[in-house]
Amino acid sequence: MALAELGAVVLDCPDPRALAGFYAQVLGGGIEGEGDWVNLKVPGGQSLAFQAAPGFVAPEWPSPEHSQQFHLDLTVDDLDAAEEAVLALGAKPLDTDDRSRTFRVYADPAGHPFCLCAG
Repeated sequence: MALAELGAVVLDCPDPRALAGFYAQVLGGGIEGEGDWVNLKVPGGQSLAFQAAPGFVAPEWPSPEHSQQFHLDLTVDDLDAAEEAVLALGAKPLDTDDRSRTFRVYADPAGHPFCLCAG
C-alpha cells in the first residue's frame, strides 16, 4: 500500500510562466497560476509545476560537479520531428554525438535537461 500519491513534479526556474509555456507547447495542457508558482495541467498525466527560484543556477549536463538533479523523459513518435519542434521552441541540444540511439538529450530554456525518447 502506498503512503502517498505524487502530486506534481516541480522545476525551479527564473521565470515560471515562461518555462510553463515552453512545456505547454511540448506536452499540451493548460497553464494555471501567476507569479512565483505556475502549474501545467498535462492531459492524461501528472501536473508539472514551476517555482520561481531567486539566484537560480541551471544544471550542467553531463557534469559531476554540477549535477543535473533530475530530468524528464518525454516519449515521442518521431524523434526528428520532435527535435525540430523543441529546438524551434528554444530547447538546446546537449548531446549530439550518437544519433543512432533511441533518445536525444536537450536543455529547456531554463537549462533543465530532458530527453526525447522514441515511443
